[in-house]
Amino acid sequence: MSGTEKREIIEAGKAALGIELGSTRIKGVLIDQKGNVLAVGVHDWENTLENEIWTYSLEDIHSGLRSCYTSLRKAVEETYDCKLKKVAAIGISAMMHGYMALNKDGEQIAPFQTWRNTNTQAAADELTELFDFNIPLRWTIAHLYQRILDGEKHVRDLDYVSTLSGYIHWKLTGEKVIGVGDAAGMFPIDSKTHDYDAQMKEKFEKLVAPYGFDWTFDQVMPKVLVAGQEAGRLTEEGAAFLDESGTLEAGIVLCPPEGDAGTGMTATNSVAPRTGNVSAGTSTFAMIVLEKALSKLHREIDMVTTPTGFPVAMSHANNGTSDLNAWVGIFKEFSKLMGMDVSDGELFQKLYTESLNGDADCGGLLAYGYYSGENITMINEGRLAFLRTADSHFNLANFMRSHLYTSLGAVKIGLDILTEDEKVKVDRVMGHGGFFKTKGVGQRYLAAAFGAPVTVMDTASEGGAWGIALLAAYLAGPAKTMRLEEYLEQEIFCGLSGETIEPKEEEIKGFEVFMDHYKAGLEIEKCAIENMKW
Repeated sequence: MSGTEKREIIEAGKAALGIELGSTRIKGVLIDQKGNVLAVGVHDWENTLENEIWTYSLEDIHSGLRSCYTSLRKAVEETYDCKLKKVAAIGISAMMHGYMALNKDGEQIAPFQTWRNTNTQAAADELTELFDFNIPLRWTIAHLYQRILDGEKHVRDLDYVSTLSGYIHWKLTGEKVIGVGDAAGMFPIDSKTHDYDAQMKEKFEKLVAPYGFDWTFDQVMPKVLVAGQEAGRLTEEGAAFLDESGTLEAGIVLCPPEGDAGTGMTATNSVAPRTGNVSAGTSTFAMIVLEKALSKLHREIDMVTTPTGFPVAMSHANNGTSDLNAWVGIFKEFSKLMGMDVSDGELFQKLYTESLNGDADCGGLLAYGYYSGENITMINEGRLAFLRTADSHFNLANFMRSHLYTSLGAVKIGLDILTEDEKVKVDRVMGHGGFFKTKGVGQRYLAAAFGAPVTVMDTASEGGAWGIALLAAYLAGPAKTMRLEEYLEQEIFCGLSGETIEPKEEEIKGFEVFMDHYKAGLEIEKCAIENMKW
């Protein structure tokens, strides 16, 4: 497609816009109806630990969103010499779970708690027992109930509880709604009704009734919608909030806001039963769309849904590549010290590639990138650790390989429960996220961990922002005549290319040895948490 044709699509208002607020980057992607990327905007940011809470300030959320959109708008102006005035549809996505609480005046009344927080153990345990359904520590309902258990005064003034995507969507449209995939990280979903599970909701209301709150569950929780449903339109206030230049027009339709799990499934064409995908970056999670319900409750496994409501089993690790990235940063400092000007991209590429020269089991090296607590391993705080014995094969290749392996360690435990204990079948596995940017490295290690072929598409680097843009394009296009899985298969992925890597038996066995060390070493991690209090 020529630049002139792309410009005509933008000027005609036929492009779709997706914005995802990720853990380390807010990214906006403008696409055409076939999913081709027309322009990209980014804003880098980072969470902070304040009063033992992982959070982003409201100011950072608002300014970061506007900065991302401004970056995209300027990219359009510079590339196509035209103004971005209107699009066919907009979609908002963000990191799932967490707790955003507002009062009746729309004011934030408690710090935003992200998915990374694990300060909800008592609430999660009680709700899991009450529902006979796994409620992970990071789920919104666990945060809400923990605030109740802790007697926090703001709960009495509560008018709206949402995730970050639902909050931004409300700012743009005035609508208190949520996509079913993101809702599934707030409260258990009934995949038959595509709504909050009615029996569990009733149990929760009875549980909190003695507190005498003026609000009910339905009053404070967002309405659940599925992909293809209209979720509101951009208001004048919303347009001004998003676009500081005042160029963007109001009235644009928005698709249901989604979480990064749902956009990851969409971006990897993993929304049909027996498909799976692994998103690996700051956090790492593997999702498999199920043919039937699991046989029993597993505290290590989340039950969520696709953007259209299919049940999905998720192995979600709070910690992914953050510590690995920090070590790469140390190597960058060393490079500067030695007078070498090396770009971040080259540094990651060389270090990741060097790991391929390491031993299949990492030579006895072991690392834990636990910046925060880890639900799968039942560890509620984080300590960062690198361990080796005197006779370990300590070299750069094994050092890097151990940190790449450990980025998948907790997720591997959950995957084993699904594939070995529950006998879940998967026809294809797709990988996406920063872990896979260096070709043939992270993908190869995931194949060893999964024991199955792993495909990474050429579009994998576009990530969840591209996924939510696809959901917006789906709403603006064939949503009334075609199922989402048909749209992705026939209209988007049919012409895309990717590369598949088969697992090697030697590396499967090596990863298993590493996991034996990983599981045994968890006692060391617990000891570090107990004793490292400075």
